[in-house]
Amino acid sequence: MGSPVRRLLRARLRAVLIVSGAAAAVLAVGAFVLVKTDRPANSAAAAQAVPPTSLGDEPRAEPSRASRGGPRSPEPEPSSSSPAPKKTKPAKSEPDSTAAELAAPKKKQQYKVVRSGTCQASYYWEGQMTASGESFDPSELTAAHKTLPMGTKVRVTNKNNGRSVIVRINDRGPYAGGRCLDLSKAAMQKVGGTGSGVIPVRYQVLSRD
Repeated sequence: MGSPVRRLLRARLRAVLIVSGAAAAVLAVGAFVLVKTDRPANSAAAAQAVPPTSLGDEPRAEPSRASRGGPRSPEPEPSSSSPAPKKTKPAKSEPDSTAAELAAPKKKQQYKVVRSGTCQASYYWEGQMTASGESFDPSELTAAHKTLPMGTKVRVTNKNNGRSVIVRINDRGPYAGGRCLDLSKAAMQKVGGTGSGVIPVRYQVLSRD
């Protein structure tokens, strides 16, 4: 057994070793915690240090003097992956009813012969008031008759040449013997009788069907 002094020294040495060992352990744990918590900050700083990549297009090079005056390149053809444009059917044009009506031949008015006969016809051209109340116009296809109602249509045929014309009764006359019709100058020209003045005619009184 040693002396009491040595025992006391050994006890103190052990205490110092134990305390120093605990202090070292505490320092080691603190250093580990500091290192672990500093990593995110370092990674964030590193992330900020890296320049962000540009999402847009890079600036294009300015064309040279020669390329500005040259022909333009053709437009790029659509890739096979892109969907083909849908074909639209041309709208059917509806037939123009007005144009069809104009193109269709007009039907001639159908008349029914009420009575017929033969007589002599003359013509006149002086401007005057007719018995119907309208002014006489020698260029219209009209005629005068003694008894037929105003507005009656009469087909007049020149027996010398077979030419005919349809006239409208709008006046009274003629009053010379043997004549039953006094035609306007235009009507007499239609049947070719102005040179003779008075011609034999066949007349047909008409009515619409």
